[in-house]
Amino acid sequence: MALTGCSTGTGEVAGDKAVATGAGRTIRAHEVMQLTETHDKTGMTLLEGPTFGENGGLFVVDATAPAGEPKVMRVDVEKGTSRPVHTDDRGAYTSAQFSPHDGRLYLTDYAHGEVVSLAPDGSDPRTFFSGEVVGARMHPDDIAFDERGDLYVSDSRGLSEGDAHGRVVRIERDGEKATVLADKLAATNGISFDADYRGLWISELTRNRISYLRLDEMGGAASHHTAVRVDGGIARTDSIAVDADGNLYQALHGRPAMAVYDRHGERLATVEVPARTEGLESATNVAITPGGTTAYVTVSGPSGGYVYTFDALAEGIRQSNGG
Repeated sequence: MALTGCSTGTGEVAGDKAVATGAGRTIRAHEVMQLTETHDKTGMTLLEGPTFGENGGLFVVDATAPAGEPKVMRVDVEKGTSRPVHTDDRGAYTSAQFSPHDGRLYLTDYAHGEVVSLAPDGSDPRTFFSGEVVGARMHPDDIAFDERGDLYVSDSRGLSEGDAHGRVVRIERDGEKATVLADKLAATNGISFDADYRGLWISELTRNRISYLRLDEMGGAASHHTAVRVDGGIARTDSIAVDADGNLYQALHGRPAMAVYDRHGERLATVEVPARTEGLESATNVAITPGGTTAYVTVSGPSGGYVYTFDALAEGIRQSNGG
């Protein structure tokens, strides 16, 4: 299941403040709360897709939760409490996003190649999109919405084979038409619009690189190039978020950390869970408070699923709100 790297400079942390000592700095994340434990039926837990609802609740999915256990949760980050929002007997949800078109919560079901939606309270589940796209069923991982509510989905095909069959798929907001914008990608994972909605940042999990897909006025692909090569070591590039200054927050699968770059590819910082923390292996995604700089990152491993917090480099916008 699709569920970065090393700084060119070194960083030190004095108290709770990040100190720049080279090409990048280290930002220390702090634990907010534990949300899940390893599930007996699946042997793991993997939190994903943190996204803020209109009333301020932080919605999180557990991609490996079995039937009957919460697959979507709402977290009160101020009180450090959570409550279940949705479960079912089949979905393996790897992302969550609220649509600017209808206000519903959209989830990618990686295992079944579907996109489903829920009312904000978890009721009224609907299948938004299912079936093949240009002759192949998707493995949808993350979602980005444009301003009118069309979906841009990272299709992580080829992950198990290690081949470059991944795609970026655009689905119109009524769910009726799907178009492939880019293909021959290596297990497409993270996807986020840039700050101006001019293009998409895309991470390729099995090649540890971030690509940039510039869009034309109709939402189609105008150009595509490799933008950042991530030195991840044992970690791989997972989800991506973008703040108001256009900075990229690249989550790392295989390391509880995030690499932060500016839009020109310069490494600005590394967000780290404290080194003394045991049993946490991946930081999958982040949501930055809309209009604020408090960020919440989902972190998972054998010790369970957690939410950590840190101070982002700039304010949160829709593009830094899960996906």
